[in-house]
Amino acid sequence: MTNPLLSTWDTPFGIAPFNLISDDDFAPALDTALASHMGEIDAITSTVDAPSFSNTVEALEAAGAQLECVLGPFFAMAGADSNPQREALQRDFSPKLAAHFSEISANSALFSRVAAVWDARDSLDLTDEQQRVLMLTHRGFVRSGAALTGADEQRMKEIKARLAVLGTQFTQNLLADERDWYLELGEGDMAGLPDFAVAAAHAAGQEKGVDGPIVTLSRSVIVPFLQFSTRRDLREQAYKAWVARGANGGDTDNRAIAAETLSLREERAQLLGYSNFAQYKLETEMAKTPDAVRKLLSDVWEPAKAQANADAWVLGQMMRDDGVNGDLEPWDWRFYAERRRKDLHDLDEAEVKPYFQLDRMIEASFDCASKLFGLSFKPLDVPLYHDDCRAWDVTRDGEHVAVFIGDYFARGSKRSGAWCSAMRAQAKYPQAQTPVVINVCNFAKGDPALLSYDDARTLFHEFGHALHQMLSDVTYESVSGTSVARDFVELPSQLYEHWLEVPEVLAEFATHAKTGQPMPRTLLEKVLGAATYDMGFSTVEYVASAMVDLEFHDGSAPADPMARQAEILTQMGMPHAIAMRHATPQFAHVFSGDGYSSGYYSYMWSEVMDADAFASFEEAGGAFDTERAKALEEHILSKGGSLDAAELYVAFRGRLPGVEALLKGRGLAA
Repeated sequence: MTNPLLSTWDTPFGIAPFNLISDDDFAPALDTALASHMGEIDAITSTVDAPSFSNTVEALEAAGAQLECVLGPFFAMAGADSNPQREALQRDFSPKLAAHFSEISANSALFSRVAAVWDARDSLDLTDEQQRVLMLTHRGFVRSGAALTGADEQRMKEIKARLAVLGTQFTQNLLADERDWYLELGEGDMAGLPDFAVAAAHAAGQEKGVDGPIVTLSRSVIVPFLQFSTRRDLREQAYKAWVARGANGGDTDNRAIAAETLSLREERAQLLGYSNFAQYKLETEMAKTPDAVRKLLSDVWEPAKAQANADAWVLGQMMRDDGVNGDLEPWDWRFYAERRRKDLHDLDEAEVKPYFQLDRMIEASFDCASKLFGLSFKPLDVPLYHDDCRAWDVTRDGEHVAVFIGDYFARGSKRSGAWCSAMRAQAKYPQAQTPVVINVCNFAKGDPALLSYDDARTLFHEFGHALHQMLSDVTYESVSGTSVARDFVELPSQLYEHWLEVPEVLAEFATHAKTGQPMPRTLLEKVLGAATYDMGFSTVEYVASAMVDLEFHDGSAPADPMARQAEILTQMGMPHAIAMRHATPQFAHVFSGDGYSSGYYSYMWSEVMDADAFASFEEAGGAFDTERAKALEEHILSKGGSLDAAELYVAFRGRLPGVEALLKGRGLAA
């Protein structure tokens, strides 16, 4: 039988035929696709024609289509619905793919052709996008080590292969720890838990095959438990298991992996002539230098820490009023912060949560996209990789724009967190193709599924990434959608979160799960009024993680990352009752691959822009101002990485922003 991954997909809009694909298809399909891709590379280098943009750079853009058809479905399934066979395939594929792309980036004949086109660029009459693609292609080869020779070239290949193995193992270890631990709750262990948290605990038990409610390490289950459980002993037990992920000893311990990863990154950077990995990594970002990142984080850290320390004093007093002696601990913060929120804002999450139904929030995110960009969403009945997944045909003025897939529920086979990816990116060369975009989240199941306000923000955040992919309008896939600087990629996603805060959006879509009634205006005002509540806590846990990431990479790699982490936090004056959002053994952003390594700061860098960008809507005709929406699509969402990020933002806003709007938006400045 023909391997479905290598066949022409006769499916609606060319979606992968998940109903025909088996795990046994991936390995032979990958081997075939790798050989095909290498044949396309050989054809480029063996041509007798002089190097040109068309026969070299565009030919590179067109190469590898079959490989994308194999890897798109595989990585979607491996990340969101893993199983032992897929995990084994990942471990096998990682070094194989690293070696494959290392061979291409080290291909001297190929690099010489790219370099020849680069040297002749001023005489080629290229479009702005073509000039950008040429620059990025040439720079990518140089930064990958194409100019290295001899022992240095060989060592670079070895480092890349080893880093690929380590990144995969880090992710799988974390998934294993998250999947294997749970705490069974007896009848007396549910004290304080509201109905939605009880329902989530029962659903988690069903998913694990346990007869009764449990607490798992899924954020959507454990955070409500830490917020509401009156059992301090159980909160401590659950919290310690949560922060111990990846650091439990044995085969799933990530600490040695982190140390080796940091050492190899430093060596990689030094082979390319950089003093350390942060200098190498940040060169291509908007920030450019570690000092620029450090300044941003420091400017935010001090006011955030001051607010957190003030809040800690109040929460500690509340705890002592309960007759609990000793220090406020990390497993106490969320519990007392939730009680304080109820006191300060007369806001109880158990009262709020029934108004945030998953289906209604999906509708809200779609409706905002319709009002802003004229998009329509029609359900698609197509086979997908899991029964939880849903798909929509996205159109504008009756024309197909994209396929959007949502995979929203937590399960043991899915890694933690939330993310957006394109199984197929938008492009016009070598032929027109529309994107297939997926949002993956980890919300607790329920009937109906209810979200916290933070969960709803996550849904809007990931859909902002999806819009960046779906509204892309460029020629070349390498600069399509979210293929932008890492500290710019979060701008569209974080900006889209603001529409959840628009009163008219909540008034229409925040309807009660049982009564169907809209959220009362008094409650809506409380929700919006409390939007910056506990911002000292959330800012401190984030900035601490970002600073540790930066310091790990800006200097010599630490032999003991955990000791270095503790040293950095001590120097910062980390409040006792707050932990890093992602401690080193769980820091998948940084250690599962290079994506956010030395770049976790980028969420805050982008937040500086998103606060300023949304202010431009408010200064104009309001959240749905048509001219501002048109400018956002024209200058940012449609452009992908076809122009420099700073240039795109200035085209949209007229200037670059300062940190003031961010501090004000977080309630950390007047």
